[in-house]
Amino acid sequence: MGKGGKSHEDAKDSEEENMAAWLVGLNTLKIQPFKLPPLGPHDVRVRMKAVGICGSDVHYLKTLRCADFVVKEPMVIGHECAGIIEEVGREVKNLVPGDRVALEPGISCWRCDLCKEGRYNLCPEMKFFATPPVHGSLAHQVVHPADLCFKLPDNVSLEEGAMCEPLSVGVHACRRANIGPETNVLVMGAGPIGLVTMLAARAFGAPRTVIVDVDDNRLSVAKILGADGVVKVSTDMQDIPEEVEKICEVMGAGVDVSFDCAGFNKTMSTALSATRAGGKVCLVGMGHTEMTVPLTPAAAREVDVIGIFRYKNTWPLCLEFIRSGKIDVKPLITHRFGFSQKEVEDGFETSARGGNAIKVMFNL
Repeated sequence: MGKGGKSHEDAKDSEEENMAAWLVGLNTLKIQPFKLPPLGPHDVRVRMKAVGICGSDVHYLKTLRCADFVVKEPMVIGHECAGIIEEVGREVKNLVPGDRVALEPGISCWRCDLCKEGRYNLCPEMKFFATPPVHGSLAHQVVHPADLCFKLPDNVSLEEGAMCEPLSVGVHACRRANIGPETNVLVMGAGPIGLVTMLAARAFGAPRTVIVDVDDNRLSVAKILGADGVVKVSTDMQDIPEEVEKICEVMGAGVDVSFDCAGFNKTMSTALSATRAGGKVCLVGMGHTEMTVPLTPAAAREVDVIGIFRYKNTWPLCLEFIRSGKIDVKPLITHRFGFSQKEVEDGFETSARGGNAIKVMFNL
């Protein structure tokens, strides 16, 4: 949880002890007490009601690391969340107990140059739920800054509120790539992030979206969610020229923007080759740290490569897209679990296995 908190060893017994799902070792999660920090004047205490599992949570469970972030001591997991306000700090004016809120999980410093420029997602001092050493939000209660808690419209459920976090990645990617009614969009990868990026592109007005994956089941979900075209591909680099031809055929027009939501040699090479001259490739997924890709031919066609990291100022727009019905995130939630030791273990196992699981959600 963003404000810190203490381990189970420091927790004193109380009438209603706050319990959380702790990552205590490789492939080992334990529900244990989690002592909350004192409530600051600008903080709120939130009772968690819906927490989703992200690919990064699974990475931490399976390897104790994700990219450069390494788990060195027990950590509370989870960061896609929504809940109900239980208590507010004395300076909090915009929220009251009983309000249903979605939580933006990252607390930036607001002092560095990047924060002052408004690019707070790049803040080097960012404290982000369940990014070591900061504790996450798969707990009965957390303490979080009030300005990072967004009130849910009446017709938006707590589960949909938790889905604002993954949806924010797609929204931020679409903003970075300037998606609009004149941009035909290719999405590489039909996992949870590929699917929310496709949904965001449609909401931003993209006239045509084509999504690519190696898995038939995920492609059929993409089609149900509104992809205009789907293309099944292989994992073989030799197939790229033929697959690019197929992608362009299915698109029926030039690919203006490609989103690589997987981040592998093959997906990035395909995106760079399929995008029209003067178009853009946005790297969203982080599969490989280093890649060998045909950058020179893409540069010769003035294809811009842009990166994204998390998101900034996306929650109000995500909530409006969901409230208005422009985006329906409900079909993405394929599995639900409660908050017992067995259910937490089963939920993570279901998410890690993949198969027909897209988003696994805990209901607390």
